[in-house]
Amino acid sequence: MNYETVIGLEVHSELKTKSKIFCGCSTKFGSDQNTNVCPVCLGLPGVLPVINEKVVEFAVRAGLALNCKILPFSKFDRKNYYYPDLPKNYQTSQYDLPIAVDGYLDIEVNGETKRIGITRVHMEEDAGKLVHSGTINNSEYALVDYNRTGVPLIEIVSEPDLRSPEEAKAYLEKMKSILQYIDVSDCKMEEGSLRCDANISLRPVGTETLGTKAELKNLNSFRAVQRGLEYEVERQTEVLGDGGHIIQETRSWDEGKGVTLSMRNKEQAHDYRYFPEPELVPIVVDPAKVESIRANLPEMPDARKVRLMADHGLSAYDAETIIASRAMADYYDATVKAGADAKTAANWLMGEVSKHLNAANKAVEECPVTPPQLASLVGLIAKGTISGKIAKTVFEGMWDSGKDAEAIVKEQGLVQISDEGAIVAIVDGAIAANPQSVADFKAGKEKAIGFLVGQVMKQSKGRANPELVNKLLKERLALL
Repeated sequence: MNYETVIGLEVHSELKTKSKIFCGCSTKFGSDQNTNVCPVCLGLPGVLPVINEKVVEFAVRAGLALNCKILPFSKFDRKNYYYPDLPKNYQTSQYDLPIAVDGYLDIEVNGETKRIGITRVHMEEDAGKLVHSGTINNSEYALVDYNRTGVPLIEIVSEPDLRSPEEAKAYLEKMKSILQYIDVSDCKMEEGSLRCDANISLRPVGTETLGTKAELKNLNSFRAVQRGLEYEVERQTEVLGDGGHIIQETRSWDEGKGVTLSMRNKEQAHDYRYFPEPELVPIVVDPAKVESIRANLPEMPDARKVRLMADHGLSAYDAETIIASRAMADYYDATVKAGADAKTAANWLMGEVSKHLNAANKAVEECPVTPPQLASLVGLIAKGTISGKIAKTVFEGMWDSGKDAEAIVKEQGLVQISDEGAIVAIVDGAIAANPQSVADFKAGKEKAIGFLVGQVMKQSKGRANPELVNKLLKERLALL
């Protein structure tokens, strides 16, 4: 029997507020264990939480960016369950009246656009973190760091509209891009500020009833999302194919082994015994405030892609690559605004700039070459002052020293040689020194001229104008 894959994602994103959701403790990542805590986020008796207004604003901003309706009245609820990193033994979240509902996100897979429904966006507090520390008497033990407890989260729940692990990965990538564009989260998956739970089930092709689902918890990379879901498709297909039944359960992804592992039976909503949070008043959002937030949303990734293609003639692939992060797109726009040719700027950004950033493990915001400096370098290529090859050497110098391109070209004597007389002398020398290549070219082996070009560039230390070299070589060879 052929089966259709049905996937829904629950994305958890930590909000980049300076303080926690219900207290004034810092949200700074990497602090010493249990230093960013207080009686409120530890849930000690007698304390009263107070909502961080910035959290509500960020949640509204996210809801609007995801095409949701903002509910004018929402409330917090207690989600009751026990886990060592949950000091109150319940999580303050939102259940039946979330902040935003009924949105959507458009993704592109294999050249086709697909709309994925978003059920809801709701606010909640994060839990702490277990630190698995070692063994005592051959028994493993863990310590608890409560610094993350109370860090504000939004949870974004999709409809079960995804039909493949590839679509799920594309959805998560697009979600990350949007959250970064609207500046509500840094989305650093390696620090846990963007995590994903995935619900996956199979059903016979052509049927509408959903199959029994398994939930994959805390997938913290795009690779983990795709690989974990691919494994589940294979596992569930095999179980059903053998006449078995899928158990509704929560599973974890083991990256090292490349398998999912059963953790526990999947809880239902009633298992959490939700009830309204008695210590927090409901949230009433002023419609005027919502419209003000909407009016101040930045240009979204899809709109930016269309603009880059329309205004600068970029291909869909180039535009998609550049707009993947807001910082990269801002850097590109600033480079073009500073006078760089749009297509050349895109090539440099996706080429040398990205290569150096990746090698140095830097974000584009940390790039030592500023957009105006890159525009100046691109301008020198356009004017013929330096060749594209020499430009890479110049860029290295700019990266290391912070100096402008003109200064490095002048200091190192890298101005391109475009004088025909000077190049003819080098060309004639290369022809005289390589009679076999000349003979090969005369015999119809066109590739032989490439060797001669290389010899000329070597003798000129890469400074000879490549187009002029090719032209003069062909002219001189034709005379032989």
